[in-house]
Amino acid sequence: MSDVVPFTIEALELGPMENFVYLIQDRASGRAAVVDPAWDVPAVIDLARQRDVRITDILLTHSHHDHINGIESVLDEFDAQVHLLKSEAEFWGNYLDIPTLHHGGDEIVMGDTRIEVLHTPGHTPGSACYHVGDNLITGDTMFVFGCGRCDLSGGDPEQMFSTLRRLGTDLEGGTVILPGHNYAEKTTSTMGEQCEGNPFMHFDQCDDFVHYRMHYHGKHRDTPYGPVALGEAMPDSDRS
Repeated sequence: MSDVVPFTIEALELGPMENFVYLIQDRASGRAAVVDPAWDVPAVIDLARQRDVRITDILLTHSHHDHINGIESVLDEFDAQVHLLKSEAEFWGNYLDIPTLHHGGDEIVMGDTRIEVLHTPGHTPGSACYHVGDNLITGDTMFVFGCGRCDLSGGDPEQMFSTLRRLGTDLEGGTVILPGHNYAEKTTSTMGEQCEGNPFMHFDQCDDFVHYRMHYHGKHRDTPYGPVALGEAMPDSDRS
């Protein structure tokens, strides 16, 4: 059996919010999926053409403007299918009539590449992560040493707490985290590193997590994010 990985993933950092836009390329079919197309679609299209692949799929982690503002520009160039969770389409109010709405646990097959759709609510009700081989494209669910805000429309810190605990438990420590923004001192990490150094992964009690996410973090921590030692995310005196 061949050990060659059937796909490649390349990242482009685009736009004023340091978004990462990912291009998943299937080696066998020449198909590609763009994840969260935004800001500079010509750069994404140029990369696809340089790699001699055609964009057949658009994968959305969630529906906030900074992750979706290039969808129509991609569709102007390619006959691509849009993929998102049904719960996110309902929250957003768009793409409710497309035949590719998903539920958590669904699989998208692109040539020899299999992409598992994970429902990871917290940043929005239908936020998704895409598990591709040993990689997890996390959108705004998890950043390197951080996580997405829960105070925007649709955010829910209790759901985020449950989501992050589940990801940390269910995925292998070597899983490579590919976040939606370049907010940290490095662009990628592993799940093992996140369980050790991401302060949002350190809480055992939901109430403590909610207080940290909603009231403490923004006042005490700035980008670029670095690792935080276990037990140092928030002093005991502030856990109220």
